[in-house]
Amino acid sequence: METLSALFVFWREQAGKLGEQTLQHIGLTAGSLLLGVLLGVPLGLWLSRRPRWAPAVLGLAGVLQTVPSIALLGFLIPLLGIGPKPAIFALFLYSLLPIIRNTLAGIQGVPPAVVEAARGLGLTDAQVLRQVELPLALPVLMAGIRTATVINVGVATLAAYVAAGGLGEFIFGGIALNNPVMILAGALPAAGLALVFDALLGGVQRLSTRRLSQVGTGLLVALPLLGALYLLPRATGKLLAGFSPEFVGRADGLPSLTKTYGLRRLPSVVLAPALVYEAARHAEVDVIDGYSTDGRIRAYDLRVLRDDRRVFPPYYAVPVVRPALLQQHPELAPVLARLNGLISDSAMTNLNYRADYLHQDPKAIAEAFLRRRGLWRAPRAAAPGAPVVRLGSKIFAEQYILIEMYAALIRGYTDLAVQTKTGLGGTTICFEALRTGAIDLYPEYTGTGLLVLLQPTPAVVDSLGGQPAAVLGYVRREFRRRYQLEWLAPLGFNNTYALLMRQRQARQLGIASVSDLGHFLRQ
Repeated sequence: METLSALFVFWREQAGKLGEQTLQHIGLTAGSLLLGVLLGVPLGLWLSRRPRWAPAVLGLAGVLQTVPSIALLGFLIPLLGIGPKPAIFALFLYSLLPIIRNTLAGIQGVPPAVVEAARGLGLTDAQVLRQVELPLALPVLMAGIRTATVINVGVATLAAYVAAGGLGEFIFGGIALNNPVMILAGALPAAGLALVFDALLGGVQRLSTRRLSQVGTGLLVALPLLGALYLLPRATGKLLAGFSPEFVGRADGLPSLTKTYGLRRLPSVVLAPALVYEAARHAEVDVIDGYSTDGRIRAYDLRVLRDDRRVFPPYYAVPVVRPALLQQHPELAPVLARLNGLISDSAMTNLNYRADYLHQDPKAIAEAFLRRRGLWRAPRAAAPGAPVVRLGSKIFAEQYILIEMYAALIRGYTDLAVQTKTGLGGTTICFEALRTGAIDLYPEYTGTGLLVLLQPTPAVVDSLGGQPAAVLGYVRREFRRRYQLEWLAPLGFNNTYALLMRQRQARQLGIASVSDLGHFLRQ
């Protein structure tokens, strides 16, 4: 009941945003479905006259259906950019298989005797198709459109990752922030849309053949109108921002910046974390969120806007470990401690640059760093049945590099086996994997542990004063008390949140700090 109550409060507070996302979701679904019908139905009809091509065409459509949605969107970004274009095109591809297959099955299901009787009456092939086969095939054809619609409503949630909007913004923001209420706020309306569309099309499918033909024509007229919902006017401003879902919702992200610096005139779109830098690089957005040690800052010539009012708390990297691991294998503690305070901000930035821009292998980067520091040892051969240390990481290069450093140290200094589980996704996934014992250790950041996982009251946050030692001390105590997990010593670098702009644009506009950005937007 508490979650349900919180959900209704969230919907009430975010009513405008919810309405905007719902219209975007309907527009994405309708636009892609229109393209699917315009290509899929004629293609299905063509295959009914040339059946030898059916296995190849249906096989290709089936292959497209099996491509993971995120992978397909990632492939389309370099071709179509960000926004609705890649999202609609991906949804269009997913809608093809059920529409083509059901159109073909519907035509093939018309009794041959009926077709022959129509030809005996002197009807041409085109007249037979239009007046006999197509009307009789419409119920099956509509079933394919119905299936494609439900698929597209679900997949359209992923459009939020490419700045196309939709109800996925709430869903992915909730996942990133460990906020079940926000997840439900997007997931339930999306499920509701799927049920509504399915019920409406199910009712259409049960109509008589004559009525179904009339309603089908009406649907072809309605789909472009629904698709046009995506083109409704949106907020505009002097600059456009692209932010990751986590940054949009977390306490130390956009809400705090907006309140402290007055960034209310900065319209923004939501992007997958991996895409924000590319969007800034290609001038598709002007301001992005990032991390102060990210190698792409140097690679893409970006400027870190100075957080002159200190909104962002310290984000010192610290390994978080299950205490049982250190109790069972006490030889691990001094091995893990070899990285304590060893990595500076500039060193981590350089390591990230090599991974993000030079595309070097994180394992090779980690081993080279250890060699320079005199810490490298050749891996020992773990004995059969040796205990396994499971290391996890989030889905970005810095975490991969850190995990490879720890893996190399454990293999070189102990007889333990190592298993790495990289790319576990966001904060919540890594934390839950550690808490449930799926992994034994992963690198986390003090600010994330404080604001995303612990979520203390504003009074508690203010009492820490943004002091690194105070934040780490509080996080360490609370993790021991609540989760029986241990934060070890910091690695040395502070990978804090940052607002970034292209260096040239920031210089032209005279923007060096977040206060400068707020002043520029208010002019």
